[in-house]
Amino acid sequence: MAVHNQIRKTMTLTYKIPTVLFLLLAAFATQAQQDPQVTHYQYNTMTVNPAYTGSRVFATITSLYRDQWAGIDGSPRTMTFGIDTPVGKFDGLGLSIVQDGLGPSEETYIDGNYAHQLILNNRGHRLALGLKAGIRFFSLDWSKGRFRDEEAVFNQNIEGKILPSIGAGAFFYTDNSYFGVSTPNFLTNQHYDEIQEAEATEQIHLFIIGGYVFDLNADLKFKPSFFVKQVFGAPVAVDISSNFLLYEKLNFGVNYRWDESISGLFSFQISDRFNLGYAYDFNVNELNNYNSGTHEIFLRYSILNRLNRLKSPRFF
Repeated sequence: MAVHNQIRKTMTLTYKIPTVLFLLLAAFATQAQQDPQVTHYQYNTMTVNPAYTGSRVFATITSLYRDQWAGIDGSPRTMTFGIDTPVGKFDGLGLSIVQDGLGPSEETYIDGNYAHQLILNNRGHRLALGLKAGIRFFSLDWSKGRFRDEEAVFNQNIEGKILPSIGAGAFFYTDNSYFGVSTPNFLTNQHYDEIQEAEATEQIHLFIIGGYVFDLNADLKFKPSFFVKQVFGAPVAVDISSNFLLYEKLNFGVNYRWDESISGLFSFQISDRFNLGYAYDFNVNELNNYNSGTHEIFLRYSILNRLNRLKSPRFF
């Protein structure tokens, strides 16, 4: 649950950057891989935190596509699809699907999500607790790409290996703020290690997300937010975003991924039901010389009726 940290970037360098430079960069990376990450993380929350499931008052369908480091062969490409809905007053159910490709590896995550919400006070502040469970299809095709170790092409292929996953999360939110903590998968199964160019054991991930919405005036809202990703045994990765919502229609802002990229992003509320968004990431490190940026697009559809239609859409 998309969207690609310091380690993912160092692997991809092997496709176009001289081995010496790759080794210099890899010296600062540890032997761990992060799950897919995306710039529009605020629209993709359920894939990493099941407690977000059903937190909106209507059913929502979201799809996203991310083409990372365009122009580099074997660079990460991520597609996500999610649908979630409230059930009754205090529960939510959802399905999330993530397909992620990197070099010779292909992974598809299919997860069911459940959340139960607790009302904490008379102001309507809520704490949701969520569970995620599903399977991951894991494949390695060593005929794809080029490798530092030429013998890697003789490694044994893996086709559609099925691995279980189970995770949990907590999500606190009010009308204008939110904070969440989650671990999408407690199980340490197999994955592709781009540094070792080999099959390896996946590490546990911890995600922390938060934001606050300020009403600057009747027509303009401002939301600073953050997304912290920790893979055990690897450096912390941090996203910091600033977004504005104008006339409850146009959302625009910037995102900074620590020591990696700066992004411009926007979305437009086409109608009450459809929201379309785009983001462009520009690398602020050595990778800038070898790719033409990262493109990301999402589409969200809200299933509304006269009973659940919002007068003022929630900005997260």
